[in-house]
Amino acid sequence: MSDLLSHPDPEADAAAHRQIARIAALSTSHDALHAGRRVRWRRFGSDNTQPPVVLLHGGHGSWMHWLRNIEALSAAHTLWLPDMPGFNESDTPPPPSGGQTALDPSLDALVATLDSLVGAQTEIDLGGFSFGGLVAAKFALRRGGIRRLALMGSGGHGTVRRMTAEMINWRAAKDRNEERAALLHNLGALMLHDPAAIDALAFAIHDASCHGTRFRSKDVSMAGGLQPALDAFGGPTLLLWGEHDVTADAHPLVAQLAAGHARREGVVIDGAGHWVQYERADAVNARLARFFAS
Repeated sequence: MSDLLSHPDPEADAAAHRQIARIAALSTSHDALHAGRRVRWRRFGSDNTQPPVVLLHGGHGSWMHWLRNIEALSAAHTLWLPDMPGFNESDTPPPPSGGQTALDPSLDALVATLDSLVGAQTEIDLGGFSFGGLVAAKFALRRGGIRRLALMGSGGHGTVRRMTAEMINWRAAKDRNEERAALLHNLGALMLHDPAAIDALAFAIHDASCHGTRFRSKDVSMAGGLQPALDAFGGPTLLLWGEHDVTADAHPLVAQLAAGHARREGVVIDGAGHWVQYERADAVNARLARFFAS
């Protein structure tokens, strides 16, 4: 991280953007409308007999949160990745009304637009990261037809976070250099454990995704709700955290969530921080491939 901060490398930055463009080119984009608002979905992989896999990104995120997982998982599955409402290339959701929660308009849009693309009766597998983990758990209840649910570093668990570094408001930066420094700091404070993991690709994804965020997800995640959603779902569930995830104390939380539930599998990935599917992509890809193939 210090090298990226003190010596920005134009060649590394260009290579990172080429990598993003290469993965994006493997997809087809689908703009689906709900109540006049557009949700952009990306489809990866070819048709096969396995249920399609839907993957939801985290807060201050986009479909690119899964960039290091797409090729491995799309080899055996059709993947559907949205920019959730209020993120990146999707429209901002309307404000809640009539007793809705802040998340309800987004859930309505996600369910309706996915069903318009894959069919309302199509069984799917579902994954979510961070804020997207809580969204996925609630999505499973809203839509039904979820065969398997995989959550990585999920929000909404309601236990104590263990952050030791304060986040920096990058939007208040006076210039691009100060903004870049703030974004790099936040990658280390929240997202990634090993400084070596904070590479040009991680920065490019984080930079673009943060700039495309128009929905305040933190309040939703901090309000809780994961445990009751998991209890109501009841189906096969993979609960995966990085060992050093600062949003939770991974080992006791995984043990707590999995205890007494034969259909829940709890996994802690050694050496990983919050953005576990990026920092330890090979280990996570292997776990997800086994789980979704079962």
